[in-house]
Amino acid sequence: MKAIRLCVPSDADGTRLDAFVGSLDGVASRSKAVSLIEAGSVQVNDDVERSKKALVRGGDDVQVLVPVRDEADDERLSGERIPLDIRFEDEHLIVLSKQRGLVCHPSPGHPDHTLANALVFHCGHDHLGHLQGDDRPGIVHRLDMDTTGLMLAAKDDETQARLQDMIRLRTVDRRYVTLVQGYVAPDNGLIDAPIARSTRDRLKMAVSEDPGARQSITTFNVLARYESGQRDEGYSLLECHLYTGRTHQIRVHMAYINHPVVGDQLYGRGDERRNLGLDRQFLHSWSLALTHPITGEELRFVDSPTYELQDALESIEDRLIGRTARGEDVLRQLEQSDSMKENPSWNAWL
Repeated sequence: MKAIRLCVPSDADGTRLDAFVGSLDGVASRSKAVSLIEAGSVQVNDDVERSKKALVRGGDDVQVLVPVRDEADDERLSGERIPLDIRFEDEHLIVLSKQRGLVCHPSPGHPDHTLANALVFHCGHDHLGHLQGDDRPGIVHRLDMDTTGLMLAAKDDETQARLQDMIRLRTVDRRYVTLVQGYVAPDNGLIDAPIARSTRDRLKMAVSEDPGARQSITTFNVLARYESGQRDEGYSLLECHLYTGRTHQIRVHMAYINHPVVGDQLYGRGDERRNLGLDRQFLHSWSLALTHPITGEELRFVDSPTYELQDALESIEDRLIGRTARGEDVLRQLEQSDSMKENPSWNAWL
């Protein structure tokens, strides 16, 4: 262990302990700072401080014990040559379209072959934001493994911090298209239902009244409706807009209102016929809009769903009842996009 000792400068007065420690050379990330605090490796004025929310004051004496690691045992995430469908890139951030089957960062059961590994290969470990931890370089927000479409990555800590703040403040506009089971009658709606880890199945999230459940808000617009068949109750194509970003949020909320996402193996209906042959959820991040956090440039991207999702819609094309005004608008946006030109069969959904 080596000790890092510093007197808190006056301009850092009132800073949270985890933020202050995370800014120190030799710590370099807030998540690492939290680990050190919780391990009892941080002292303030010679007293061990285990609360990451504690505020430091100008003149405080802060000492941090940091493990010394041999360079040969460097545990930094390795880069892997995994294809990235990049739609925009500059020195600060990347906008990409994530493929199915790609986990965003290492987790139990998925130690490698992740988007984070691909970003390290593409950018280099030292040219990505590390505020989420050294095992999540560049990651700003997540998409489920089998959810496809547009997402952001950050090349430095400042950009990463600003993007995460923008998402918390809801100034990043993220929209998804999903096909759900059944006929959704209202043209639009809002689901405000808190989500927590399921007490029955730890792999699942669930709407919950538990005090620890986190507020979760999803709005939706119906794009198109499809009549029922002999073995199903029809389908509705929706656009969902996230105001919060909880794990599995859209999938949980759709199941909660009894319109589970088609193909969802965790929250949906297992009948392969009802799922239109899909073995993954029909959920795609089709639209992303934001003001560039560094340059101020207005950025707007659209991305047509993958071919397997298009094929599922083509299979029920003859059962189309009609589309809404919002459905017409979404189609126009896709028709005008480069993504649409590359995937012209997306027209089949309407």
